[in-house]
Amino acid sequence: MAQFSLFSLSPPPPPSPSSSSSSSALQLRRHVFFRSFPAQASSSSSESSHSKPKVVVTRERGKNGKLVSALAKHGINCLELPLVEHRELPDLDRLPSVLRGNAFDWIVITSPEAGLVFLDAWKAAGTPKVKVGVVGAGTASMFEEVLQSSKCYIDIAFAPSKATGKVLASELPKHGSGKSTVLYPASEKASSEIEDGLSNRGFEVTRLNTYTTVPVCHVDQLVLKQAVAAPVVSVASPSAVRAWVNLISESECWGNAIACIGETTALAARRLGLRNVYHPENPGLEGWLDSIREALRVHDQFQKVQ
Repeated sequence: MAQFSLFSLSPPPPPSPSSSSSSSALQLRRHVFFRSFPAQASSSSSESSHSKPKVVVTRERGKNGKLVSALAKHGINCLELPLVEHRELPDLDRLPSVLRGNAFDWIVITSPEAGLVFLDAWKAAGTPKVKVGVVGAGTASMFEEVLQSSKCYIDIAFAPSKATGKVLASELPKHGSGKSTVLYPASEKASSEIEDGLSNRGFEVTRLNTYTTVPVCHVDQLVLKQAVAAPVVSVASPSAVRAWVNLISESECWGNAIACIGETTALAARRLGLRNVYHPENPGLEGWLDSIREALRVHDQFQKVQ
């Protein structure tokens, strides 16, 4: 169970949460930091509290549906505020020909977006037989529809014991005593952790930067005002964290919770000075959902003691 303490707020912290919380088994992590950001005024007082959004969902428009539906089952209202969008890079045009002309021991996919981009190129290449290593369940879920086909030539053959790039690079199996080959299609903004780790173990890694992530060009200020007032902002990538910090950097004392999809995104949030950071042990929708619910539960307990 996540323990918590709230800083720079005058009332005393709420009592320790009950061990019966549904998120306890997931060993949620919460970290408290001290950077402050300007707060904008909350929504109109004429609104009833139950009608105000509790959670801000920030993925690219059209990709928030699963999380919104999962939260709705628990009676949690959401506000959609896409923070990032994806743009294709020239390596994406190369990917189909690379797949057609080379046989790799492994294709390494480390995010849902990278999985979607890869699948489009794989189909353009004529659906060659490939063996894929994924970083975790969230990324593996991008392949569900293809795997249901009776003529599927994709083998999801590996996932690490912990859903991080570092662990994947340390655990990916090698084939025999020769040099194993890896194709790594990724975001331009992904670190070199995976190819460095694999190369140090003797893998021959071909990295293609197939897309990048950029902040959205326009944010509706009324929607942003609602988002700043919401108890929890959910983020699924370091790019989304950076975009959020840039949006709130000129407001006063924003100190609500940020619920991250996994450890990598949470680390980015901590580095940028955000406090009240929640994340599950392993990335994925279920753990992310429980992290969000835990953040809301702590928020609600604190409101009761004010």
